[in-house]
Amino acid sequence: MGNRRRVTKASRAAALRRWLLAASLCVVPAPTAAQTVTADYPSKPIRLIEGFGAGGVVDLVARLLMPKLSASLGQPVVLENRVGAAGTIASALVAKAGPDGHTWLLTTGSHTSNTAFNPSGVPYDPIRDFTPVTLVATTFGMVHLVHPSVPARSVQEFVALARRHPGKLTYGAAGIGNILHISAEMMKSMTSTDIRYVQYKGAAQAANDLLGGHIDTLFLTTPVALPLIHGNKARALAITGPVRWKGLPEVPTMHEAGLKNFNLVGWFGLWLPAGTRPAIVAQVHREFERALAEPDVRQRFDEIGLVPGQMRSDEFARYVSDDLNAMRELAKRIGPATAP
Repeated sequence: MGNRRRVTKASRAAALRRWLLAASLCVVPAPTAAQTVTADYPSKPIRLIEGFGAGGVVDLVARLLMPKLSASLGQPVVLENRVGAAGTIASALVAKAGPDGHTWLLTTGSHTSNTAFNPSGVPYDPIRDFTPVTLVATTFGMVHLVHPSVPARSVQEFVALARRHPGKLTYGAAGIGNILHISAEMMKSMTSTDIRYVQYKGAAQAANDLLGGHIDTLFLTTPVALPLIHGNKARALAITGPVRWKGLPEVPTMHEAGLKNFNLVGWFGLWLPAGTRPAIVAQVHREFERALAEPDVRQRFDEIGLVPGQMRSDEFARYVSDDLNAMRELAKRIGPATAP
């Protein structure tokens, strides 16, 4: 009897375990917004809007990622260059687009700095009118370049030259509020120099004029600056980030060059129009996260001085808000800039 009772208890325990296992297999957890894939998205080609033109770093990043995004989404991702006003034209277009997830904005930190430096000239709110998706990349800083004819081989020599010839030297940038413009204005403010601003539609145009000797100096992102430096078509004096970049190990930081606490790095992000469904935002975020993790993308970013971004959408939203506040403080410190 005792032995039969033990067998019975064991059998009941085994049966209970089998029942619990079968029940657990029938339970499907409710999907979260981050897990949901919308059955109807994307339903047509996606417009990727950028505002800085062919040859610039935003264009380079877009063209690197587009084939991977198109393949994974099953719809073409079509690049549209809406150049002008430091990216404002492109941003305004996306702000007015329908929130169906088929219009994306890839742009720089000018998304916040445009508003900080020229609030009356920006026809949208950089926070309210957009849905932040992700940080795409950051830079090691802007490279301070001069034309080979400029008799300065260091930042200190350049500053001395500018002080001897106030208002004679010129710099180029792609609109007020662009980081290239901010870098030059910071240098002018910190050194009390007068260097005239020449406005361009994009960094590539400004770089071409530097090559032609039409402007004397320019701040450029590392991907655009490298060919000019290696071709001896421009001289690098410094980089604006907090540390030297391994791609230009001989080029000092602005801080090392004597401009203490000069620290500016660029960044690139992706936005959708305000009101886009959370499930679509989550899906687009996943696609970018996957593309940015590809070995060839990471290798190419490393070669040109970019660091892939890794942020959730809510983290990126805080990043953008914090940057807007920082740019407003910077605008107060270096003073309002006006177009030439």
